[in-house]
Order: sequence, then C-alpha cells, then structure tokens
Amino acid sequence: MAGSTVSATAAVLRAHDAPYSLEPVELAEPGPGEVLVRIAGTGLCHTDLLGRVPGDRVPKPVVLGHEGSGVVEALGPGESGGLAVGDHVVLSYDSCGRCGTCRDGRPGYCADMARLNMAAAVADGRPRAFDKAGTPVHNRWFGQSSFATHALATVRNAVKVDADAPIELLGPLGCGIQTGAGSVLLALSVRPGEALAVFGAGAVGLAAVMAARLTGAGPVVAVDLLPSRRELALELGATHALDGADPDLARRLRALVPDGFHHALDTTARPEVVATALAALRTTGVCGLVGVGREDYRLDSTLMLMGRTVRGIIEGDAVPQTFVPRMIELWRRGLLPFDRLVRTYPLADIARAEADALSGTTVKPVLLP
Repeated sequence: MAGSTVSATAAVLRAHDAPYSLEPVELAEPGPGEVLVRIAGTGLCHTDLLGRVPGDRVPKPVVLGHEGSGVVEALGPGESGGLAVGDHVVLSYDSCGRCGTCRDGRPGYCADMARLNMAAAVADGRPRAFDKAGTPVHNRWFGQSSFATHALATVRNAVKVDADAPIELLGPLGCGIQTGAGSVLLALSVRPGEALAVFGAGAVGLAAVMAARLTGAGPVVAVDLLPSRRELALELGATHALDGADPDLARRLRALVPDGFHHALDTTARPEVVATALAALRTTGVCGLVGVGREDYRLDSTLMLMGRTVRGIIEGDAVPQTFVPRMIELWRRGLLPFDRLVRTYPLADIARAEADALSGTTVKPVLLP
C-alpha cells in the first residue's frame, strides 16, 4: 500500500456464507478518471446477493453495493466528466467508453461489462482498497462498491443530479429502478394500449409497472407470490395482479388477454416463470429478461417459430447520464414514486436489511452510512 489514502468504513464480505464485517478500510486517492464519493445512501439489490451463492465468481474479500448516491469529495487528474467537488451524484454501472457498443450509445452492453462490473475489477488491475492488515479488498463492484461510507467510482458512472433532491434515497435509480423503468420505456418501447405482463413485483418489476402507467399501456398485469407485493402493484399502476403460485396462472393470463400480451418482462430468472411469460405472448410478442440466474432456459420451439422474441436487457437499455435525471423529474411530478418502495436501515444493520430483502418484507432496502 503506497501513497496517500482515504479512511473509510465498509461492510466487507469475506466468504459467501460469512456475515458482513463492518470494518475500517483505506482507499487510494482517486486516480485519472476516478472520483471519490462520500456515500449518503445505497440500495441493496438482489444482484448483490450473487456474492452469497456457493461457488460464485465474486472475488473475496469484497465490498458490494452498486446503487450508491452521495457527494463528490475528490476527483483524480485528467478528465472530470463535468463533475466538481461538492456535486451530488448517483452512481450507476461502469463501462469502458471505447468499445463499439459504448460508442453506439449502448454502454450497458459494453464489451468489458462483466469484468468492470461483476468482477469488481479496476481497469489497470491495481488494488484501490486495503483492510487494516494491508490486504487488498475488492472495491469496484459495478464500478463503485458502495456498502461503505466512501466509494471510488469513475467519472463515467457518476451522474450529477440536482442538489435539492433527497440524495440519500436516489441510489436505486442507478440500477434497480433504472432497469425496470428503462425496460418498459426504452428497451421494449411499450406503447399506449399494449398489454404488458410483469413477472416478479420486486423493485425492478414495480418500477416497470410505474413506467407502464406512464405509457398508457393496458392491461398491465403484475405476477408475484406475495399478496403485499400484488397489492402495491395495483396501487402503483397495475390493472391486475395475479398469484405466481396459482396453478391456473397461464389460463388466467390468457383469459385477461385472449390474443396474448404484446410484452412480458421477467425479473425472476426462474426457467419455469420465463416459460410462462413466453407462452403468454401473442405472435410477434416480445419477452424481456432482466433477472440474473444460474439455470438454463428451455424455449418452446413452436412458440418461437411464430414470431415471438426473447431478448436480454441490461440496465433497461438506459444511458444513466440522461435517464437518471429523467427519472428524478418524473418523481418530482409524482409519476414515478419509487420512494414508496424504500425502507432505510443504518449501514450497521446490513444483515437485517439483507434478511428483509430475501423474505420480501422490504422491497428496496437503502443503507445509510
């Protein structure tokens, strides 16, 4: 460990089955293209739970968290991305900015997406965080690792936002809410009068429901196992809410839209749910997949032959620098009330927040350092 460092406190995960350890870490000062952010709040997303999967590829020890928001405290030399010390920012996913898809304005499909985000890696491979023993700690999960008081991000994944917005609540706009809303508004381009079925009414699914209401789509059907989630979906814009455990689910979906849905969005990554979503489509219908799973999907070749499309969607096809401010403006107008999904927890209560997310007690935990 060489050079100047910044002291921080982070929730460190040292093994997939270990409790989070709230401990001091030393962060390197920001280098070229990097930004140091004092975290005001960070959402806990189900993607963060990948670090809990036995045999996972998430390097350890690691600081997770990828829905951070806070205040810029320092900038590295060189390109600042228009940021300045004191700016309020939402942190989103990282991208290289150089590959073909980044140059085409689709950074969510960056050729280096997996390494820069899922591998918690820094572009030059040099460690940026160390524990009290001087051991390197992986701290670039989705370009930020924001389960901490401070995070090192890049000028590419830090989005400046208005200082009068509630910065401690805005982190989920960088991933979960962006994924759900963007999938409907951007990736699927849902239009007025089109039928949409959303499978899984967590933060992503409910953001999709809220976005669908903006488009004038209908019917909008939310499918979930939890009655509380189904009730909330109806309050946020779904026209119908169905029990995902209902053995007659497929029939009920077809009864609601006899010709089949124009669009389906799966947030569960469960093969049997994806099969149901695909079967619910009309010919030429599109099923978007946003869930991260470990099982293979089996697609009915007859259904596919009849013009149906299945496509993966990363981060809702959104470019955070334009879409995050758009979502904040919709929230200000009362059209995207994502804050209704949020329950806050102190960072020290991360274990309780994780348990509540797994049980479905809380839709979107937000940790406050």
